[in-house]
Amino acid sequence: MTSAEIWFIVILILNTIVCVLFLIWGYFQQLYDDDSGRRQSQMTMTGYWLQALVMFLCPVVGPLFFITAQVIYAYFLKDGADLADVIFGKDKINAPRKAEEEVERNRVPLEEALAVSDRQSLRGLMLDVVRGDVSKSLASINQALNSEDSETSHYAATVMRDTLNDFRQKSQEAYNAFKEDYVEPDVRACELIEYMNEILSQDVFPEMEQKGFVDMMDEACGFLYQDEEYRNKLTIQYVEWVGILLLKLKSYDRVQFWCNVAKELFPNELATYTLQLKLYFSMGDRERFFSVMEQLKKADVVIDRETLELIRIFN
Repeated sequence: MTSAEIWFIVILILNTIVCVLFLIWGYFQQLYDDDSGRRQSQMTMTGYWLQALVMFLCPVVGPLFFITAQVIYAYFLKDGADLADVIFGKDKINAPRKAEEEVERNRVPLEEALAVSDRQSLRGLMLDVVRGDVSKSLASINQALNSEDSETSHYAATVMRDTLNDFRQKSQEAYNAFKEDYVEPDVRACELIEYMNEILSQDVFPEMEQKGFVDMMDEACGFLYQDEEYRNKLTIQYVEWVGILLLKLKSYDRVQFWCNVAKELFPNELATYTLQLKLYFSMGDRERFFSVMEQLKKADVVIDRETLELIRIFN
């Protein structure tokens, strides 16, 4: 027998001993896990048998492969997982609804859907709108009242009725709270202005009813302006909101008042100039319109894309 054959036999014997020792170690590891009730090993006994078989069929290479893998795992990959944000309780959690990409990809704006005759798609879109926050979609839903599809118009009528009735009640409650709260009337006024603008800006009420609500909002803004203690709560956004709503009602004198307030309190705000431009354009006052535009060009004010386009058109 040559020395090479002797070495080959020795390697096979040593490899077999390693496989047997590995199985014995795995067996005791499983017993320890069962006794302690905690799993220290990530493998089952079947896994140990499979690895032992690989090591037996691939002498030297098999054991070296698994030893190298274990060393890499121990020194480079065995980092503790950060479970700070993981919840293990069984309490019910309201997870956000996952976006339905295939559905959303085939959706169109409600205004466009009303122009086509696909009733099934229109009804599906209307139901999607109704299930969400309808307070920002009332203008679109209002258009659906005249839909040729009776079911779509029924959905729209139901939503409009419930939402507008809810707004009527809550806005009156907010107005009463503003009038009767002598401790924090400024807070109540701000709440009233912000709540009412979201609905009123969509022009979904008849003109007379719209005017009544805008008057309430105008009163709240006027209160903040007239009382020096609360004037700092009057923002340029509030002024712009009430000014635009009054402009739609063609109350030009009252819009002019708020334009003057804006110039007094917010001379370096873009809305101060755009509100004047919209007023003078609606009135057909070319002289004052171009005068304000020249002032805007010279002012140290950042101009947005809409206003820049307006300047380009009239130039």
